[in-house]
Amino acid sequence: MDVNSLIKKANILIEALPYIQKFSNKTFVIKYGGNAMINEEIKASVMEDITLLKFIGINPIVVHGGGPDINKALSDMNIESHFKNGLRVTDEETMRVVQMVLMGKTNKEIVSLVNCNGGKALGLCGIDGGLIHCKKMTPEIDGKPEDIGFVGEITKINTHILDHLIQDEFIPVVAPIGMDEEGNSYNINADTVASAVACAIKAEKLITLTDVSGVKDGNDNIIYEIFQDEILKLIENGTITGGMIPKILGCLEAIDSGVNSVHIIDGRLPHCILLEIFTHSGIGTMIKKKGLCPEQGE
Repeated sequence: MDVNSLIKKANILIEALPYIQKFSNKTFVIKYGGNAMINEEIKASVMEDITLLKFIGINPIVVHGGGPDINKALSDMNIESHFKNGLRVTDEETMRVVQMVLMGKTNKEIVSLVNCNGGKALGLCGIDGGLIHCKKMTPEIDGKPEDIGFVGEITKINTHILDHLIQDEFIPVVAPIGMDEEGNSYNINADTVASAVACAIKAEKLITLTDVSGVKDGNDNIIYEIFQDEILKLIENGTITGGMIPKILGCLEAIDSGVNSVHIIDGRLPHCILLEIFTHSGIGTMIKKKGLCPEQGE
């Protein structure tokens, strides 16, 4: 028996103890996407992390994407994929495929993996229980409003159903599909849904799994802790660019709406959620409201 190895494990548990105590009965919204949904080993570790959170008294809500699965299904059906300003152009035929894939395949795979780890996951989308109300989005492209089909803009999140599931010890797993007043289904960006859910339910944390190691400064070093006003300056001076900008803006909206902290972490690392939340140093970037003393994991 390697006693030193056992002592190291005990020290890890002791390091996690104050965070477990602090976050007991709090809600974390986890946006699950990117390579963490493709690599089988990483996928398994994420599901283990989520299940463990529930067992130690934290309430996780999972919001997932599914771009690779949708692309494959469309390709198999000889339907071309088109994007404008990063948004999938979603005609009626594409919307049927999106709904079929997200709810019929991706969502149920996640639910099954959580349940296999001993959790009680329940899959749903914005149509179920009127969870996500939305309207048709008409984005401006090249200065002109453009119709990109069944792409939704969130108008309301019905937290009632999520509250009941959490109280019943379930882990809600949410597919990013909403419904308008006429009953039409809409495809919605998963980052947007995760941020809106976190805002509506006043989550303690919004955790976004990405394919990058975190927000970086001008010298390519990870910024482990940062205030919201400081990160805006990084956008203004061009340090943060491209696809990271909408993620950051969604994170800042969540903080403004009462979410205590937002974490952008590398979903390609095994047990990335536990490493970020239950260690002093963390592995990714934590963004907090100005005026709160930042401490990784807090």
